[in-house]
Amino acid sequence: MTAEPETETDTAPEPDPARWRILAVTLAVGFMSLLDVTIVNVAIPSMRSGLDTSAATIQWVVSGYALSFGLMLVTGGRLGDAWGRRRLMLVGLAGFVLASAACGLAPTAGVLVAARLVQGISAGLLAPQNTGLIQELFSGAERGRAFGLFGLVVSVASAVGPVLGGVIIALAGDDGGWRWIFLVNVPIGVVLLVAIARMVPDTRAEGEAADARLDLVGAVLLGLAVLCLLLPVVALESGETRLLVLLAGVPAFGWAFVVWERRLSRGGGAPLLDVALLRRTPGYGNGIVVGSLYFTGFTGVFLVLSVYLQDGLGYSTLATGLLLTPFAVGSAVSSPWAGRAVSRVGRPLVVWALVVMMTGLVLLALLAGWAQDRPWLWAALALPLLLAGLGGGAVVSPNFTLTLAQVPPRMGGAAGGALQTGQRVGSAIGAAVLITAYQLGAGSDQDPGAGLRAAIATALALLLAALGAAVWDGWRRRARRS
Repeated sequence: MTAEPETETDTAPEPDPARWRILAVTLAVGFMSLLDVTIVNVAIPSMRSGLDTSAATIQWVVSGYALSFGLMLVTGGRLGDAWGRRRLMLVGLAGFVLASAACGLAPTAGVLVAARLVQGISAGLLAPQNTGLIQELFSGAERGRAFGLFGLVVSVASAVGPVLGGVIIALAGDDGGWRWIFLVNVPIGVVLLVAIARMVPDTRAEGEAADARLDLVGAVLLGLAVLCLLLPVVALESGETRLLVLLAGVPAFGWAFVVWERRLSRGGGAPLLDVALLRRTPGYGNGIVVGSLYFTGFTGVFLVLSVYLQDGLGYSTLATGLLLTPFAVGSAVSSPWAGRAVSRVGRPLVVWALVVMMTGLVLLALLAGWAQDRPWLWAALALPLLLAGLGGGAVVSPNFTLTLAQVPPRMGGAAGGALQTGQRVGSAIGAAVLITAYQLGAGSDQDPGAGLRAAIATALALLLAALGAAVWDGWRRRARRS
């Protein structure tokens, strides 16, 4: 494939001299909210024993956060577009800090689940402001570099969550250590609140007061569509199958949302998400597909590896987290580089990154099964996970850059929120699908190696679909230029 230069369609004003410091603050906030997606996974056993509750109830501590997080992303992005990113970040982070304190001090499992739902809603308000600010503060090659750092945060936060969770529990003890997983957010969040208030600019555009209206009907319709998709998935992880009937509501509410948004746009209103972006903005719709399929295919691999190492092979929580760190190392190397290179290479960068990641997974399936009963299993995991991390780090940030390249900055929050909604939905579905594949593969013999191979084969099929979408997008971009 040949390189494809990306064009910048928006005429950017004089760049803010403090833009890189502002980005550092917002990425720190994003890291904290994304970290809470995975950091609690290793604390499930201690939470269950400490609160004397069932595994199904504690599963909602994980799933409830993912559910409310995904529900709020597009609405949070639209609110940031209309009311200003600083205001939404302050509101969202204040809610996140208070909910974290409530989680850490929760006397019962019910209070903990409720606090996690509030924490997820707050994270959903925060996350779209990162992409929106990058759209507004950066342009050209600098925007690619900024998205490279954002991709680094996304990849590393997902990978190091189990490690940090294991370290905190090891230091604080099994009985109450899980509480510090949440309480550590409080002092960090307070410091970041001060930094946001002092550094993040008020991005509301003058003369656009009408755009501050919130499309409540659109928000409800989209929320119901996402709820009907995510709720059965997260319930399935707890063994609940009755809610699968809600999947029938996804196309119904999705269709109603599109019809309503088109009607609102034609009438001069302020839609929650301008669905015409999917049709008239080159690369936007296809980028959402690539990102969603990528997160569906790979995010669940971390959960499967955790189950494989802990339940299957008897490794401790901390040892499991440490064995997964090569992926974070690979992502840390490739994400910033990919952010700088995407403006020169274009969509082929994502294509080759997916190939590298899939190669890493194939090696993981082969080497892990061969070495799982040997003392050098760590070496058999390290190289494939490092290779997969190098590939994964070069997928996330370029895909953000290419997908949002021609989206007007005034729509950056809602458009970025839609992209991240696809990622959250993909992560939830992928976790359920891959853990089911692992259990079916392990079979009645409870063979962890066979389960791991079945899960990785499923992940490769999903990543192959993402690869096909990326190749298709690259072909369409070349065709447009011709």
